[in-house]
This record gives sequence, structure tokens and C-alpha cells, in this order.
Amino acid sequence: LAADNLLSEYSQQFGFGAISLRYFNVAGAAAGLGEMHAPETHLIPRALSSILNQNDSFEIYGDDWPTTDGTCIRDYIHILDLTDAHIKALNKIKLGKHLIYNLGTETGSSVLEVIAAIETVIGKKLNRTITSRRQGDPAILVASNKRAKLELDWIPTRTLEDIVTDAYDFAKEKL
Repeated sequence: LAADNLLSEYSQQFGFGAISLRYFNVAGAAAGLGEMHAPETHLIPRALSSILNQNDSFEIYGDDWPTTDGTCIRDYIHILDLTDAHIKALNKIKLGKHLIYNLGTETGSSVLEVIAAIETVIGKKLNRTITSRRQGDPAILVASNKRAKLELDWIPTRTLEDIVTDAYDFAKEKL
């Protein structure tokens, strides 16, 4: 927020053009590139690694959230949808303006829905263990991308299944 405020002020005072793109949960893979962190903290690559490496247990952080199935809900966006948004945003830069866009799908998927998609794509079950909630996690975090739709004519087109399939294809090669 502080960076956005500085960019807005700088843009107005000095005729600078800036765009901030606020990503939500970026996932998937493309062109041989995907997620690999050490340590890995993101749901989809953690679950894929657990299945591919036949780990004993996959931890789900809480099943008592105020959601339909008791697990956290997040907005997952495919990396290729973000690529599309970047290209459209570059064409909207205006001198003296700082534009800010949320980039998400406006829909959320629960942890259990993501796991179900992974199990469907891979054809194997994940060995799950429910643990306590992580401190500071909100129950639901979903983007409003209305401004990006309106001003950038941007709509994400890839599904959760697309994300999982692409991430799985990447993980099979790397794990």
C-alpha cells in the first residue's frame, strides 16, 4: 500500500505512468517453468510433491473454518492468465496516472476442492492429515477483478483443472 501511494504521488507530480498488478494465488506452469521453492509453502506444488514422492502425510491447516467444507478458500490464477493481463496493462499506461488492478478469478477454491482436483488429474489419493490452523490465515481471500475486466478487457479463462494439469506436468519433470 505504501508503494502504491508513492507511485500514485510520483505519477501525479512528475508525469510518470505506472501500473500495479496485484496477484492472488498464482499457480500452474507454462513453457517448462513452474513453482519450485525451498522450502515449498504453496498448496498445489506441496500436494503434487506429496503424491509424486509418496510422502506419508499431507497436512491441511484446519478443517473448522467458517466455509462450506471447513477449509480455507483462496483465489487461484493461472500464470498464463497473468501473462495476458500484463500485456493488456502495458497498453493502458497513461502519463501522470498510476493504475491499480487486482488479478484473480473472483471465485475461490477451498483446500479440499483443490485436493479433489489434484486427485482427479493424477488419479491417486492424497494421504491427508488435519492439523491446527496457521496463525494469521483468513478463512476466505478472493479477488475482485472488476476494474481489470472493465478497463483492461481482461478475463481469466483457465480453470482450476487447467492449473493443476499444467503444474502436474511440470512437477513430473522436476521431481
